[in-house]
Amino acid sequence: MPMRADTGDSPDAAGAAGGGIKNGHRTGSRAMTAKPSRSPVPSPVRSVAGKRPAKPVAKQAAGKKTAGKQAAATQAAVKSVEARKSAAKQPATRKAATKQAAAKQAVAKKRSSAKAAAGKAAIGTLAKPARANSAAGKAPVLLSGGNPQIAKGEGDAPVQAYIAAMPGWKRAVGQRLDALIVEAVPNAHKAVKWNSPFYGIRGEGWFLSFHCFDRYIKLAFFRGTSLRPMPPEPSKTAHTRYLHVYENQPFDQAQFLAWAEQASRLPGERM
Repeated sequence: MPMRADTGDSPDAAGAAGGGIKNGHRTGSRAMTAKPSRSPVPSPVRSVAGKRPAKPVAKQAAGKKTAGKQAAATQAAVKSVEARKSAAKQPATRKAATKQAAAKQAVAKKRSSAKAAAGKAAIGTLAKPARANSAAGKAPVLLSGGNPQIAKGEGDAPVQAYIAAMPGWKRAVGQRLDALIVEAVPNAHKAVKWNSPFYGIRGEGWFLSFHCFDRYIKLAFFRGTSLRPMPPEPSKTAHTRYLHVYENQPFDQAQFLAWAEQASRLPGERM
């Protein structure tokens, strides 16, 4: 006889499907309960490359402009402070410089006054006083050949200081030469230059000078080649001629007077 399919639920099946009864109690279902899924937290919006989007260009430009203005304002404030400090220092600096200049001028004025007073006390009221050693009470130094060292100066005083310092027999000869020149040219202008007496016409130059050497006195006629007759001694310069005066030798005073007078009428030598 054909077997009938069993459609009933077996205890095992029922226990598997809906649970069973154990020790008089119904057990719970073994069915798996699904855990609730967590919804994902939305992530920040990012650009295609995975980076945050850049700020708008207009906003960045405005920020740079504001920073530039602030920097410029700071620099202007610093410059303004420095300018005020410099302006405050300038009056004090100028005042100090003015005081220093005034002090220097006062010192220079005192020195000038002292020099002028010393010059007047030494040689009187000459326009160009000679700074002769004899003015200080000291004997002038005799240079090579016994020639006196007399400082440069205009007028008769330095010439007389030179003659007074000429050694030995030369002093008397110097006095005589000076007197003869003044006799021949009463308006002769005198000076001492390069430790030698000079004679000339004021504004016209020099026509004669003399100088001491060991054995003689040398007289220089600066236009001697134009004199008649010419003085006897030649010179390395084109127009100068010399006359040597020795001790204990004759001296032609008349000829010397004629030469001095002729020389004074010729163009003088400017030195």
